[in-house]
Amino acid sequence: MSRTSAEKRAAFRTLHSEGCFVLPNPWDAGSARVLQHLGFAALATTSAGYAWSTGRPDYAVTLEDVVEHLKIICKSVNLPVNADFENGFASDPLELMGNVTLAIQAGVAGLSIEDRKFGNVRSLYETPVAVERIKAARKAIDDSGEEVILVARTEGLLIDSSEVTKAIDKLVALADAGADCLYAPGVRSKDDISAMVRAVAPKPLNVLAMGSDMNLAEFADLGVRRVSVGGALALASWNALMDAAEKLKAGSFVGRASGTTGGQLNTIFAK
Repeated sequence: MSRTSAEKRAAFRTLHSEGCFVLPNPWDAGSARVLQHLGFAALATTSAGYAWSTGRPDYAVTLEDVVEHLKIICKSVNLPVNADFENGFASDPLELMGNVTLAIQAGVAGLSIEDRKFGNVRSLYETPVAVERIKAARKAIDDSGEEVILVARTEGLLIDSSEVTKAIDKLVALADAGADCLYAPGVRSKDDISAMVRAVAPKPLNVLAMGSDMNLAEFADLGVRRVSVGGALALASWNALMDAAEKLKAGSFVGRASGTTGGQLNTIFAK
């Protein structure tokens, strides 16, 4: 039985109340359907994975592109979907509010807002500005009357991995500004993750499992609520394509149809 957007949002909020769950990142309707088939409880889009699927680099897609993408993903699955909404596609808080409203109307159960500057993603908004932007996103969600999870994320550790204390301080400020969940991609060590969990508690923390040798149980033991993989699944798909294509170019047809079969995919997509 298909679930309404409200039911998906309620289920997503429940997932954030206790335990630790994996939030895999599809990049199109097909990958979303496969992940649903495999039994995941929720999904999150990936800005990089989506951009690559359109032949563009990360941060080269438009607001209109992403909103349409979100509509497609949300309609393709019966699971809650968290939107990678980049920096909200606006600098001005009022414009950001309008854009968040569009994402909500697309059917998402959650959305993340980064502190990367709109128009200059190599720089970050200072904390006071980032706070005002999260407050604007919070107001857009509250005004909608929908139970959408607001994720505030700082990208500072992707720029300088040593700035853990600064990232934690920023997350605390963003939590106070109204974020429901906090996220600092790039945090790696158990001690740093544990410190981040304690700092934002009782609000949940999302961790990006980038190159991590930790398993889900270990993340759970640290108090992490959700674990995502960003563009890693999309990158794995591209790696498989390029490897098979290189063999094909060299004249080899071995392994071109190994693994998942067309019949299996047809069965999944027929449901």
